[in-house]
Amino acid sequence: MSATTAPVWTKTRQQPGALARLFDNKAFLIIVCLAPAVGLLMTFLTYPLGLGIWLAFTDTTIGRPGIWVGIENFEFLMEDPIFLNSVFYSVFYTAVATFGKFGLGLWLALLLNQHLPMKSLLRAIILLPWIVPTVLSAIAFWWIYDPQFSIISYLSMKMGLTEGPIDFINTAWPARWSLIFANIWRGIPFVAISLLAGLQTISPSLYEAALLDGATPWQRFRHITFPMLMPILAIVMTFSIIFTFTDFQLVYAITRGGPVNSTHLMATLAFQRGIPGGQLGEGAAIAVAMIPFLVFATLFSYFGLARRKWQQGESND
Repeated sequence: MSATTAPVWTKTRQQPGALARLFDNKAFLIIVCLAPAVGLLMTFLTYPLGLGIWLAFTDTTIGRPGIWVGIENFEFLMEDPIFLNSVFYSVFYTAVATFGKFGLGLWLALLLNQHLPMKSLLRAIILLPWIVPTVLSAIAFWWIYDPQFSIISYLSMKMGLTEGPIDFINTAWPARWSLIFANIWRGIPFVAISLLAGLQTISPSLYEAALLDGATPWQRFRHITFPMLMPILAIVMTFSIIFTFTDFQLVYAITRGGPVNSTHLMATLAFQRGIPGGQLGEGAAIAVAMIPFLVFATLFSYFGLARRKWQQGESND
């Protein structure tokens, strides 16, 4: 009698449907995930930027569409002493304020990186200038700089240092330096906390080895701290330059570009010409003229990071 084997039934796997195959497609998933972000960027960034560039080449005013005039707005600005003064002061303001913030911010970061009592509380207090809204701090500085109500003028007269009030914001260069000081005060926390975070990523063993070799504090800073901080230095300096160069609230709230247009930054002048002045085309041209400076700041960050990668033996992809 021969033995018979029972047939084995296997369930055939159903082929995935069109929808399942579509969601298994990596390219489709990338497009679906990126579409909302791309849509938001196109709506709130690309469109305003494109419209601003278009307006810069027209003579549009408030209430009138305007026509294409080519580079006439830029030719006019090249002969406008107020615009040229705003370019000079924007570069001067950005350079002095950025170096001031980095010098004091780096010193503060190195100090906070030491073993200090109540270190956490000190870090929280240092963040206060950055947390306070810009307009509120600008109004506080406006009171400090006001010739009649300035606390600095009051104390200096009480101590006999001056015979009358100090005029901070009604003459050109005192007003310029006063704005730079206010910007440095407000920007130090951002630089200090960012550099402090970078300092805490440096291995203590590097400093221990340097101490064993007899390195001085300056040599440890020069050969260990500064090179290891280069990537974050490049990024923080780039953001600091961009934030400072495009500053608007602080300057406009304290001086509104005065006295006699001497403290206008390009951002405040673009607003004044475009909105209160009604010359949208001219204001847009001033704003577009800021783009090369911002591109330079971005390239600075890129080459700073590329240099650090080269030092570590990585490729610059």
